[in-house]
Amino acid sequence: MSHARQSAVFGKRREPHTIIIARGNEIRHFTLRPWVVAVAGSAVAAIAIGYLLATSYLVLRDGLIGATVTRQARMRQTYEDRIAALRTEVDRITSRQLLDQKAVETKVSELLARQKLLTERHSRLNMVLRRAGKLEGDTSASKTTPGGAKSEEHAGVQPGAAPSVKKQALLWNTRKTVKDTNTTEQADHLFAAINSSLGSIEHDQIARIQKLSSRAWETGDEIKQALQQAGLKVADDYGKQDEGGPLIPVDKAAMFDSEVNDLGQALDRLDAIKLAVRKYPLADPEPGAVVTSGFGVRTDPMLGIPALHPGIDFRSPVGKKVPATAAGVVTHAGWDGGYGKMVEIDHGNGYATRYGHLSEVDVKVGEKVKLGQIIGKSGSTGRSTGPHLHYEIRHDGRPINPVAFLKAGMKIRKLM
Repeated sequence: MSHARQSAVFGKRREPHTIIIARGNEIRHFTLRPWVVAVAGSAVAAIAIGYLLATSYLVLRDGLIGATVTRQARMRQTYEDRIAALRTEVDRITSRQLLDQKAVETKVSELLARQKLLTERHSRLNMVLRRAGKLEGDTSASKTTPGGAKSEEHAGVQPGAAPSVKKQALLWNTRKTVKDTNTTEQADHLFAAINSSLGSIEHDQIARIQKLSSRAWETGDEIKQALQQAGLKVADDYGKQDEGGPLIPVDKAAMFDSEVNDLGQALDRLDAIKLAVRKYPLADPEPGAVVTSGFGVRTDPMLGIPALHPGIDFRSPVGKKVPATAAGVVTHAGWDGGYGKMVEIDHGNGYATRYGHLSEVDVKVGEKVKLGQIIGKSGSTGRSTGPHLHYEIRHDGRPINPVAFLKAGMKIRKLM
């Protein structure tokens, strides 16, 4: 019996929960099993959570959409502001480039104008400076002209020509100095260097012209002084004395024209003086020859008594060519008593020269002769004790000492 009781306890079943619903005569019952309860609870929990999530979404959706729209609007505004800033920068750069281009074009126009001015000066300088000739010894006109200039220090370069070594070095140094700057600054430095070079050329041209002008005036004065020492006079209407007037500054272009005109006037004066000088018998008929007898009273070589010697005698071998000491017209060519074979030349202004004791006469009366033209050959004809050249200078028929003329000629020869 004890065994039967233990079996009943050990084998006891746990009955599931039963729900009984009675309505009137109708009775219904439902058995609730654990897994059904678990499924139903899970479904209810899922529905509740879903409901809560849906409610939360509906509540927060408008806020999320508004935040997104606001963020997109802010980003769009940022992009638009950036685009506007970039457009402004582009416009600024474009405007700066246009201004820089205009400035460069203006500077190029200025350089072209200065180049044109130098080109216009070229022909004037060529003509005037060629006339200057040898005012400074071996200095030639080509050394001072812009076209084909031999020295930039005096005249610069020919307009339109390639830059010289000196100018290339200047431009290279300029590029090196501004290599870390922008293009506009580099162009400004380059234009400044070119302007400085052109200004230096213009300054050197004016200084050169002033120097040549001064030298022309001085040369004319030296020639006049040498003639005055010989007792000769030259009409000079180009004197610079008795000057005056108000001081009116001028620009470089007017200064250049003024200096060129002054140089032209100085050269006109010098040419007039040289033309007058060539009419005087200042050349040496026997350069380097020994003077055997001077001008004035001497002991006559034939009679041994005091007598006037109207010229000077140069030792000269028979047959040596005798040149005319100035241009003129032959008034006598042939035998003339004690002169033997003699040539007389009229040089104008009352001056005449005689060449005596010639062995040969190579000109005829009325012939026009030039300075240095051979008029005969030396000899010992007439009243002579040996081969020599008798040389006379006469003024209005009166003999004068040729030595003063020869000394003046030696001084002037260096200035001609």
